[in-house]
Amino acid sequence: MSFPRKQESSIQHIWGSEAIEARADGMMPAADEKAARALLDWYRAMGVDEAIGEEPVDHFAAADLKPAPRPAPEQRRAAPPPRAAPRAASASSTRGIGAEVSTLAELQELVARFEGCSLKRTAKNLCFARGSEQARIMMIGEAPGRDEDLQGKPFVGRAGQLLDRMLAAIGLSEEHVYITNTVYWRPPGNRTPTPEEIESCAPFLARQIELLSPSVLVLLGGAAAKTILGTSEGIMRLRGKWLSYSCAGRDLPILATLHPAYLLRNPEQKRLAWRDLLTLKAAIDS
Repeated sequence: MSFPRKQESSIQHIWGSEAIEARADGMMPAADEKAARALLDWYRAMGVDEAIGEEPVDHFAAADLKPAPRPAPEQRRAAPPPRAAPRAASASSTRGIGAEVSTLAELQELVARFEGCSLKRTAKNLCFARGSEQARIMMIGEAPGRDEDLQGKPFVGRAGQLLDRMLAAIGLSEEHVYITNTVYWRPPGNRTPTPEEIESCAPFLARQIELLSPSVLVLLGGAAAKTILGTSEGIMRLRGKWLSYSCAGRDLPILATLHPAYLLRNPEQKRLAWRDLLTLKAAIDS
């Protein structure tokens, strides 16, 4: 019986060339042949299929040898630190901005050049104000929406159209009011402005109120009321009653009411807004 080449190579590796020659001449003792076959079978079971050296290696004796030193890892250059995102201007950093302007037109130009509010980078247009600069009534909402962003004016979408009808119901029009928001640019996706975005616009809004010097401030919705009044109370607690805002050394009367966008979603609350409008009308008629 002849061995395959790989088996012959293994036998030669294990027993030497004499074993192959003896096996070929029929001179290998039966016990040695049986032991060789048993060892080969065990090697195959362990996954060994060929001899890879000319001489056998005693790996147990080699275990005492110290391993060769590993090459030092290649030094990698440290990545540069990430660049910090530009921070929106805070109320402290923008305090006093606008004091050098004396008209609303100049203030609008100043706001248009302002780069401290992140909303400007995503909005299409500045929405500074609409209405009359001689108005006795100033109305402040939360933020421009899609229609406002496209036209560059606050309250010109569905909520603005409802506001116009509400004002017309008490004999007022755009000629009698001046309308703006707590922020001058549309937040992406009409989301709520962040406190940082509101703070960055706050000094301009304060100067806007001073320059217009209205007789009455009307705050449209909870966001505007919380911003101007510095309170955490909800609009339902604030609406319908007279409050005050300190402006240029005088206390300016404030009336908070429901935002027209809220009324579009909750038309059953229009009765509350109507009461607030009647309160406003009584004040300006007196």
